[in-house]
Amino acid sequence: MIDELILINKLKKRITATVQQIGDTMMSGGVDSMEKYKYLLGQAQAYQLINQEISNLLKEDEKEQNDGNVIDIKGNTKN
Repeated sequence: MIDELILINKLKKRITATVQQIGDTMMSGGVDSMEKYKYLLGQAQAYQLINQEISNLLKEDEKEQNDGNVIDIKGNTKN
């Protein structure tokens, strides 16, 4: 499970870096036509959607693992 989480976190970092790179390209004047602008905007939106879906799946998985478990947040031990 740890290896899977490492892989997922690396993937999320790469996606975030790609979105940042697209934004930098758009803001630095690297877009010479409206068609290219719309293409890059669509790519950024798609990557953000993928990143959000990954986060949602991780939250669901975490919730399923904790369902039915009692967690003592105060750290008290019970004998």
